[in-house]
Amino acid sequence: MRLLIKAIPVLLIMLGFLIRPLDALGDSGHDVLLKKAYELKEQYKETEALAVYEQIIGADESNFEALCQASLLHSLMGNRFSDDTRKINHFSTAKAYAQRAFLLDSTDARSNYAMALSLASLAMVSGPKQRLAMISETKSYLDGALAADERYSDAWHLLGRWYFKMANLNFAEVTTYKVMLGGMADKPATNKDAIYAMEMAILHNPNNLRYYFDLANIYQEMKNKEACMSTLQRAMAQNLELQTKEELELSRRCKMMLQAYQR
Repeated sequence: MRLLIKAIPVLLIMLGFLIRPLDALGDSGHDVLLKKAYELKEQYKETEALAVYEQIIGADESNFEALCQASLLHSLMGNRFSDDTRKINHFSTAKAYAQRAFLLDSTDARSNYAMALSLASLAMVSGPKQRLAMISETKSYLDGALAADERYSDAWHLLGRWYFKMANLNFAEVTTYKVMLGGMADKPATNKDAIYAMEMAILHNPNNLRYYFDLANIYQEMKNKEACMSTLQRAMAQNLELQTKEELELSRRCKMMLQAYQR
């Protein structure tokens, strides 16, 4: 009987672990789930990883890592849909999570980048005025991300895309931008700025095929055939292990672009 009484508290603790893992384990439970979510993400199981991150947020709404990662995953997943409604739902959620992370730490590279990416994503499914306002707002968060971590390759890549967009605004967009925001920046964005940012992204992560593809497209828009071909050849020379449908599609498009120039 005494042994049975002593065993009851142990049994209750075990049941607590099974029924309410986050509450029972506290911060250590969050760490276990964060590791699980990270592993799922590394295996390209983004939907499953997002579910775990959101489980953590449900139990701990101020978990900085989970908020940042959930925001980035919503931005990533939103781009996979063709209809704007689903895109907007994902991008809006991404922004909400990013804002919460930014409020927790506005100096961290991850929260700044999450804000920048969510705004850039929402801009693409917004009206002309809202799009320009969001694109303009994106720059300050990218600057914040790179101020915190100058080796943040994804931030350099998004900055390159930002420079390219701003350097190639059409007349109507320039006019709208001036009316809305009281003029352009003192130093206008240029394609050279975009190229520099893309090269910095490649420098800090030479294994991301998207960086090469976007840089090649910038050179193509500039009608610089040699630089475009050289960029595509650099991408192919990496012999990257392609894991996702997106990477396979990027590789196919890079090869097609290169073959078109080589004819």
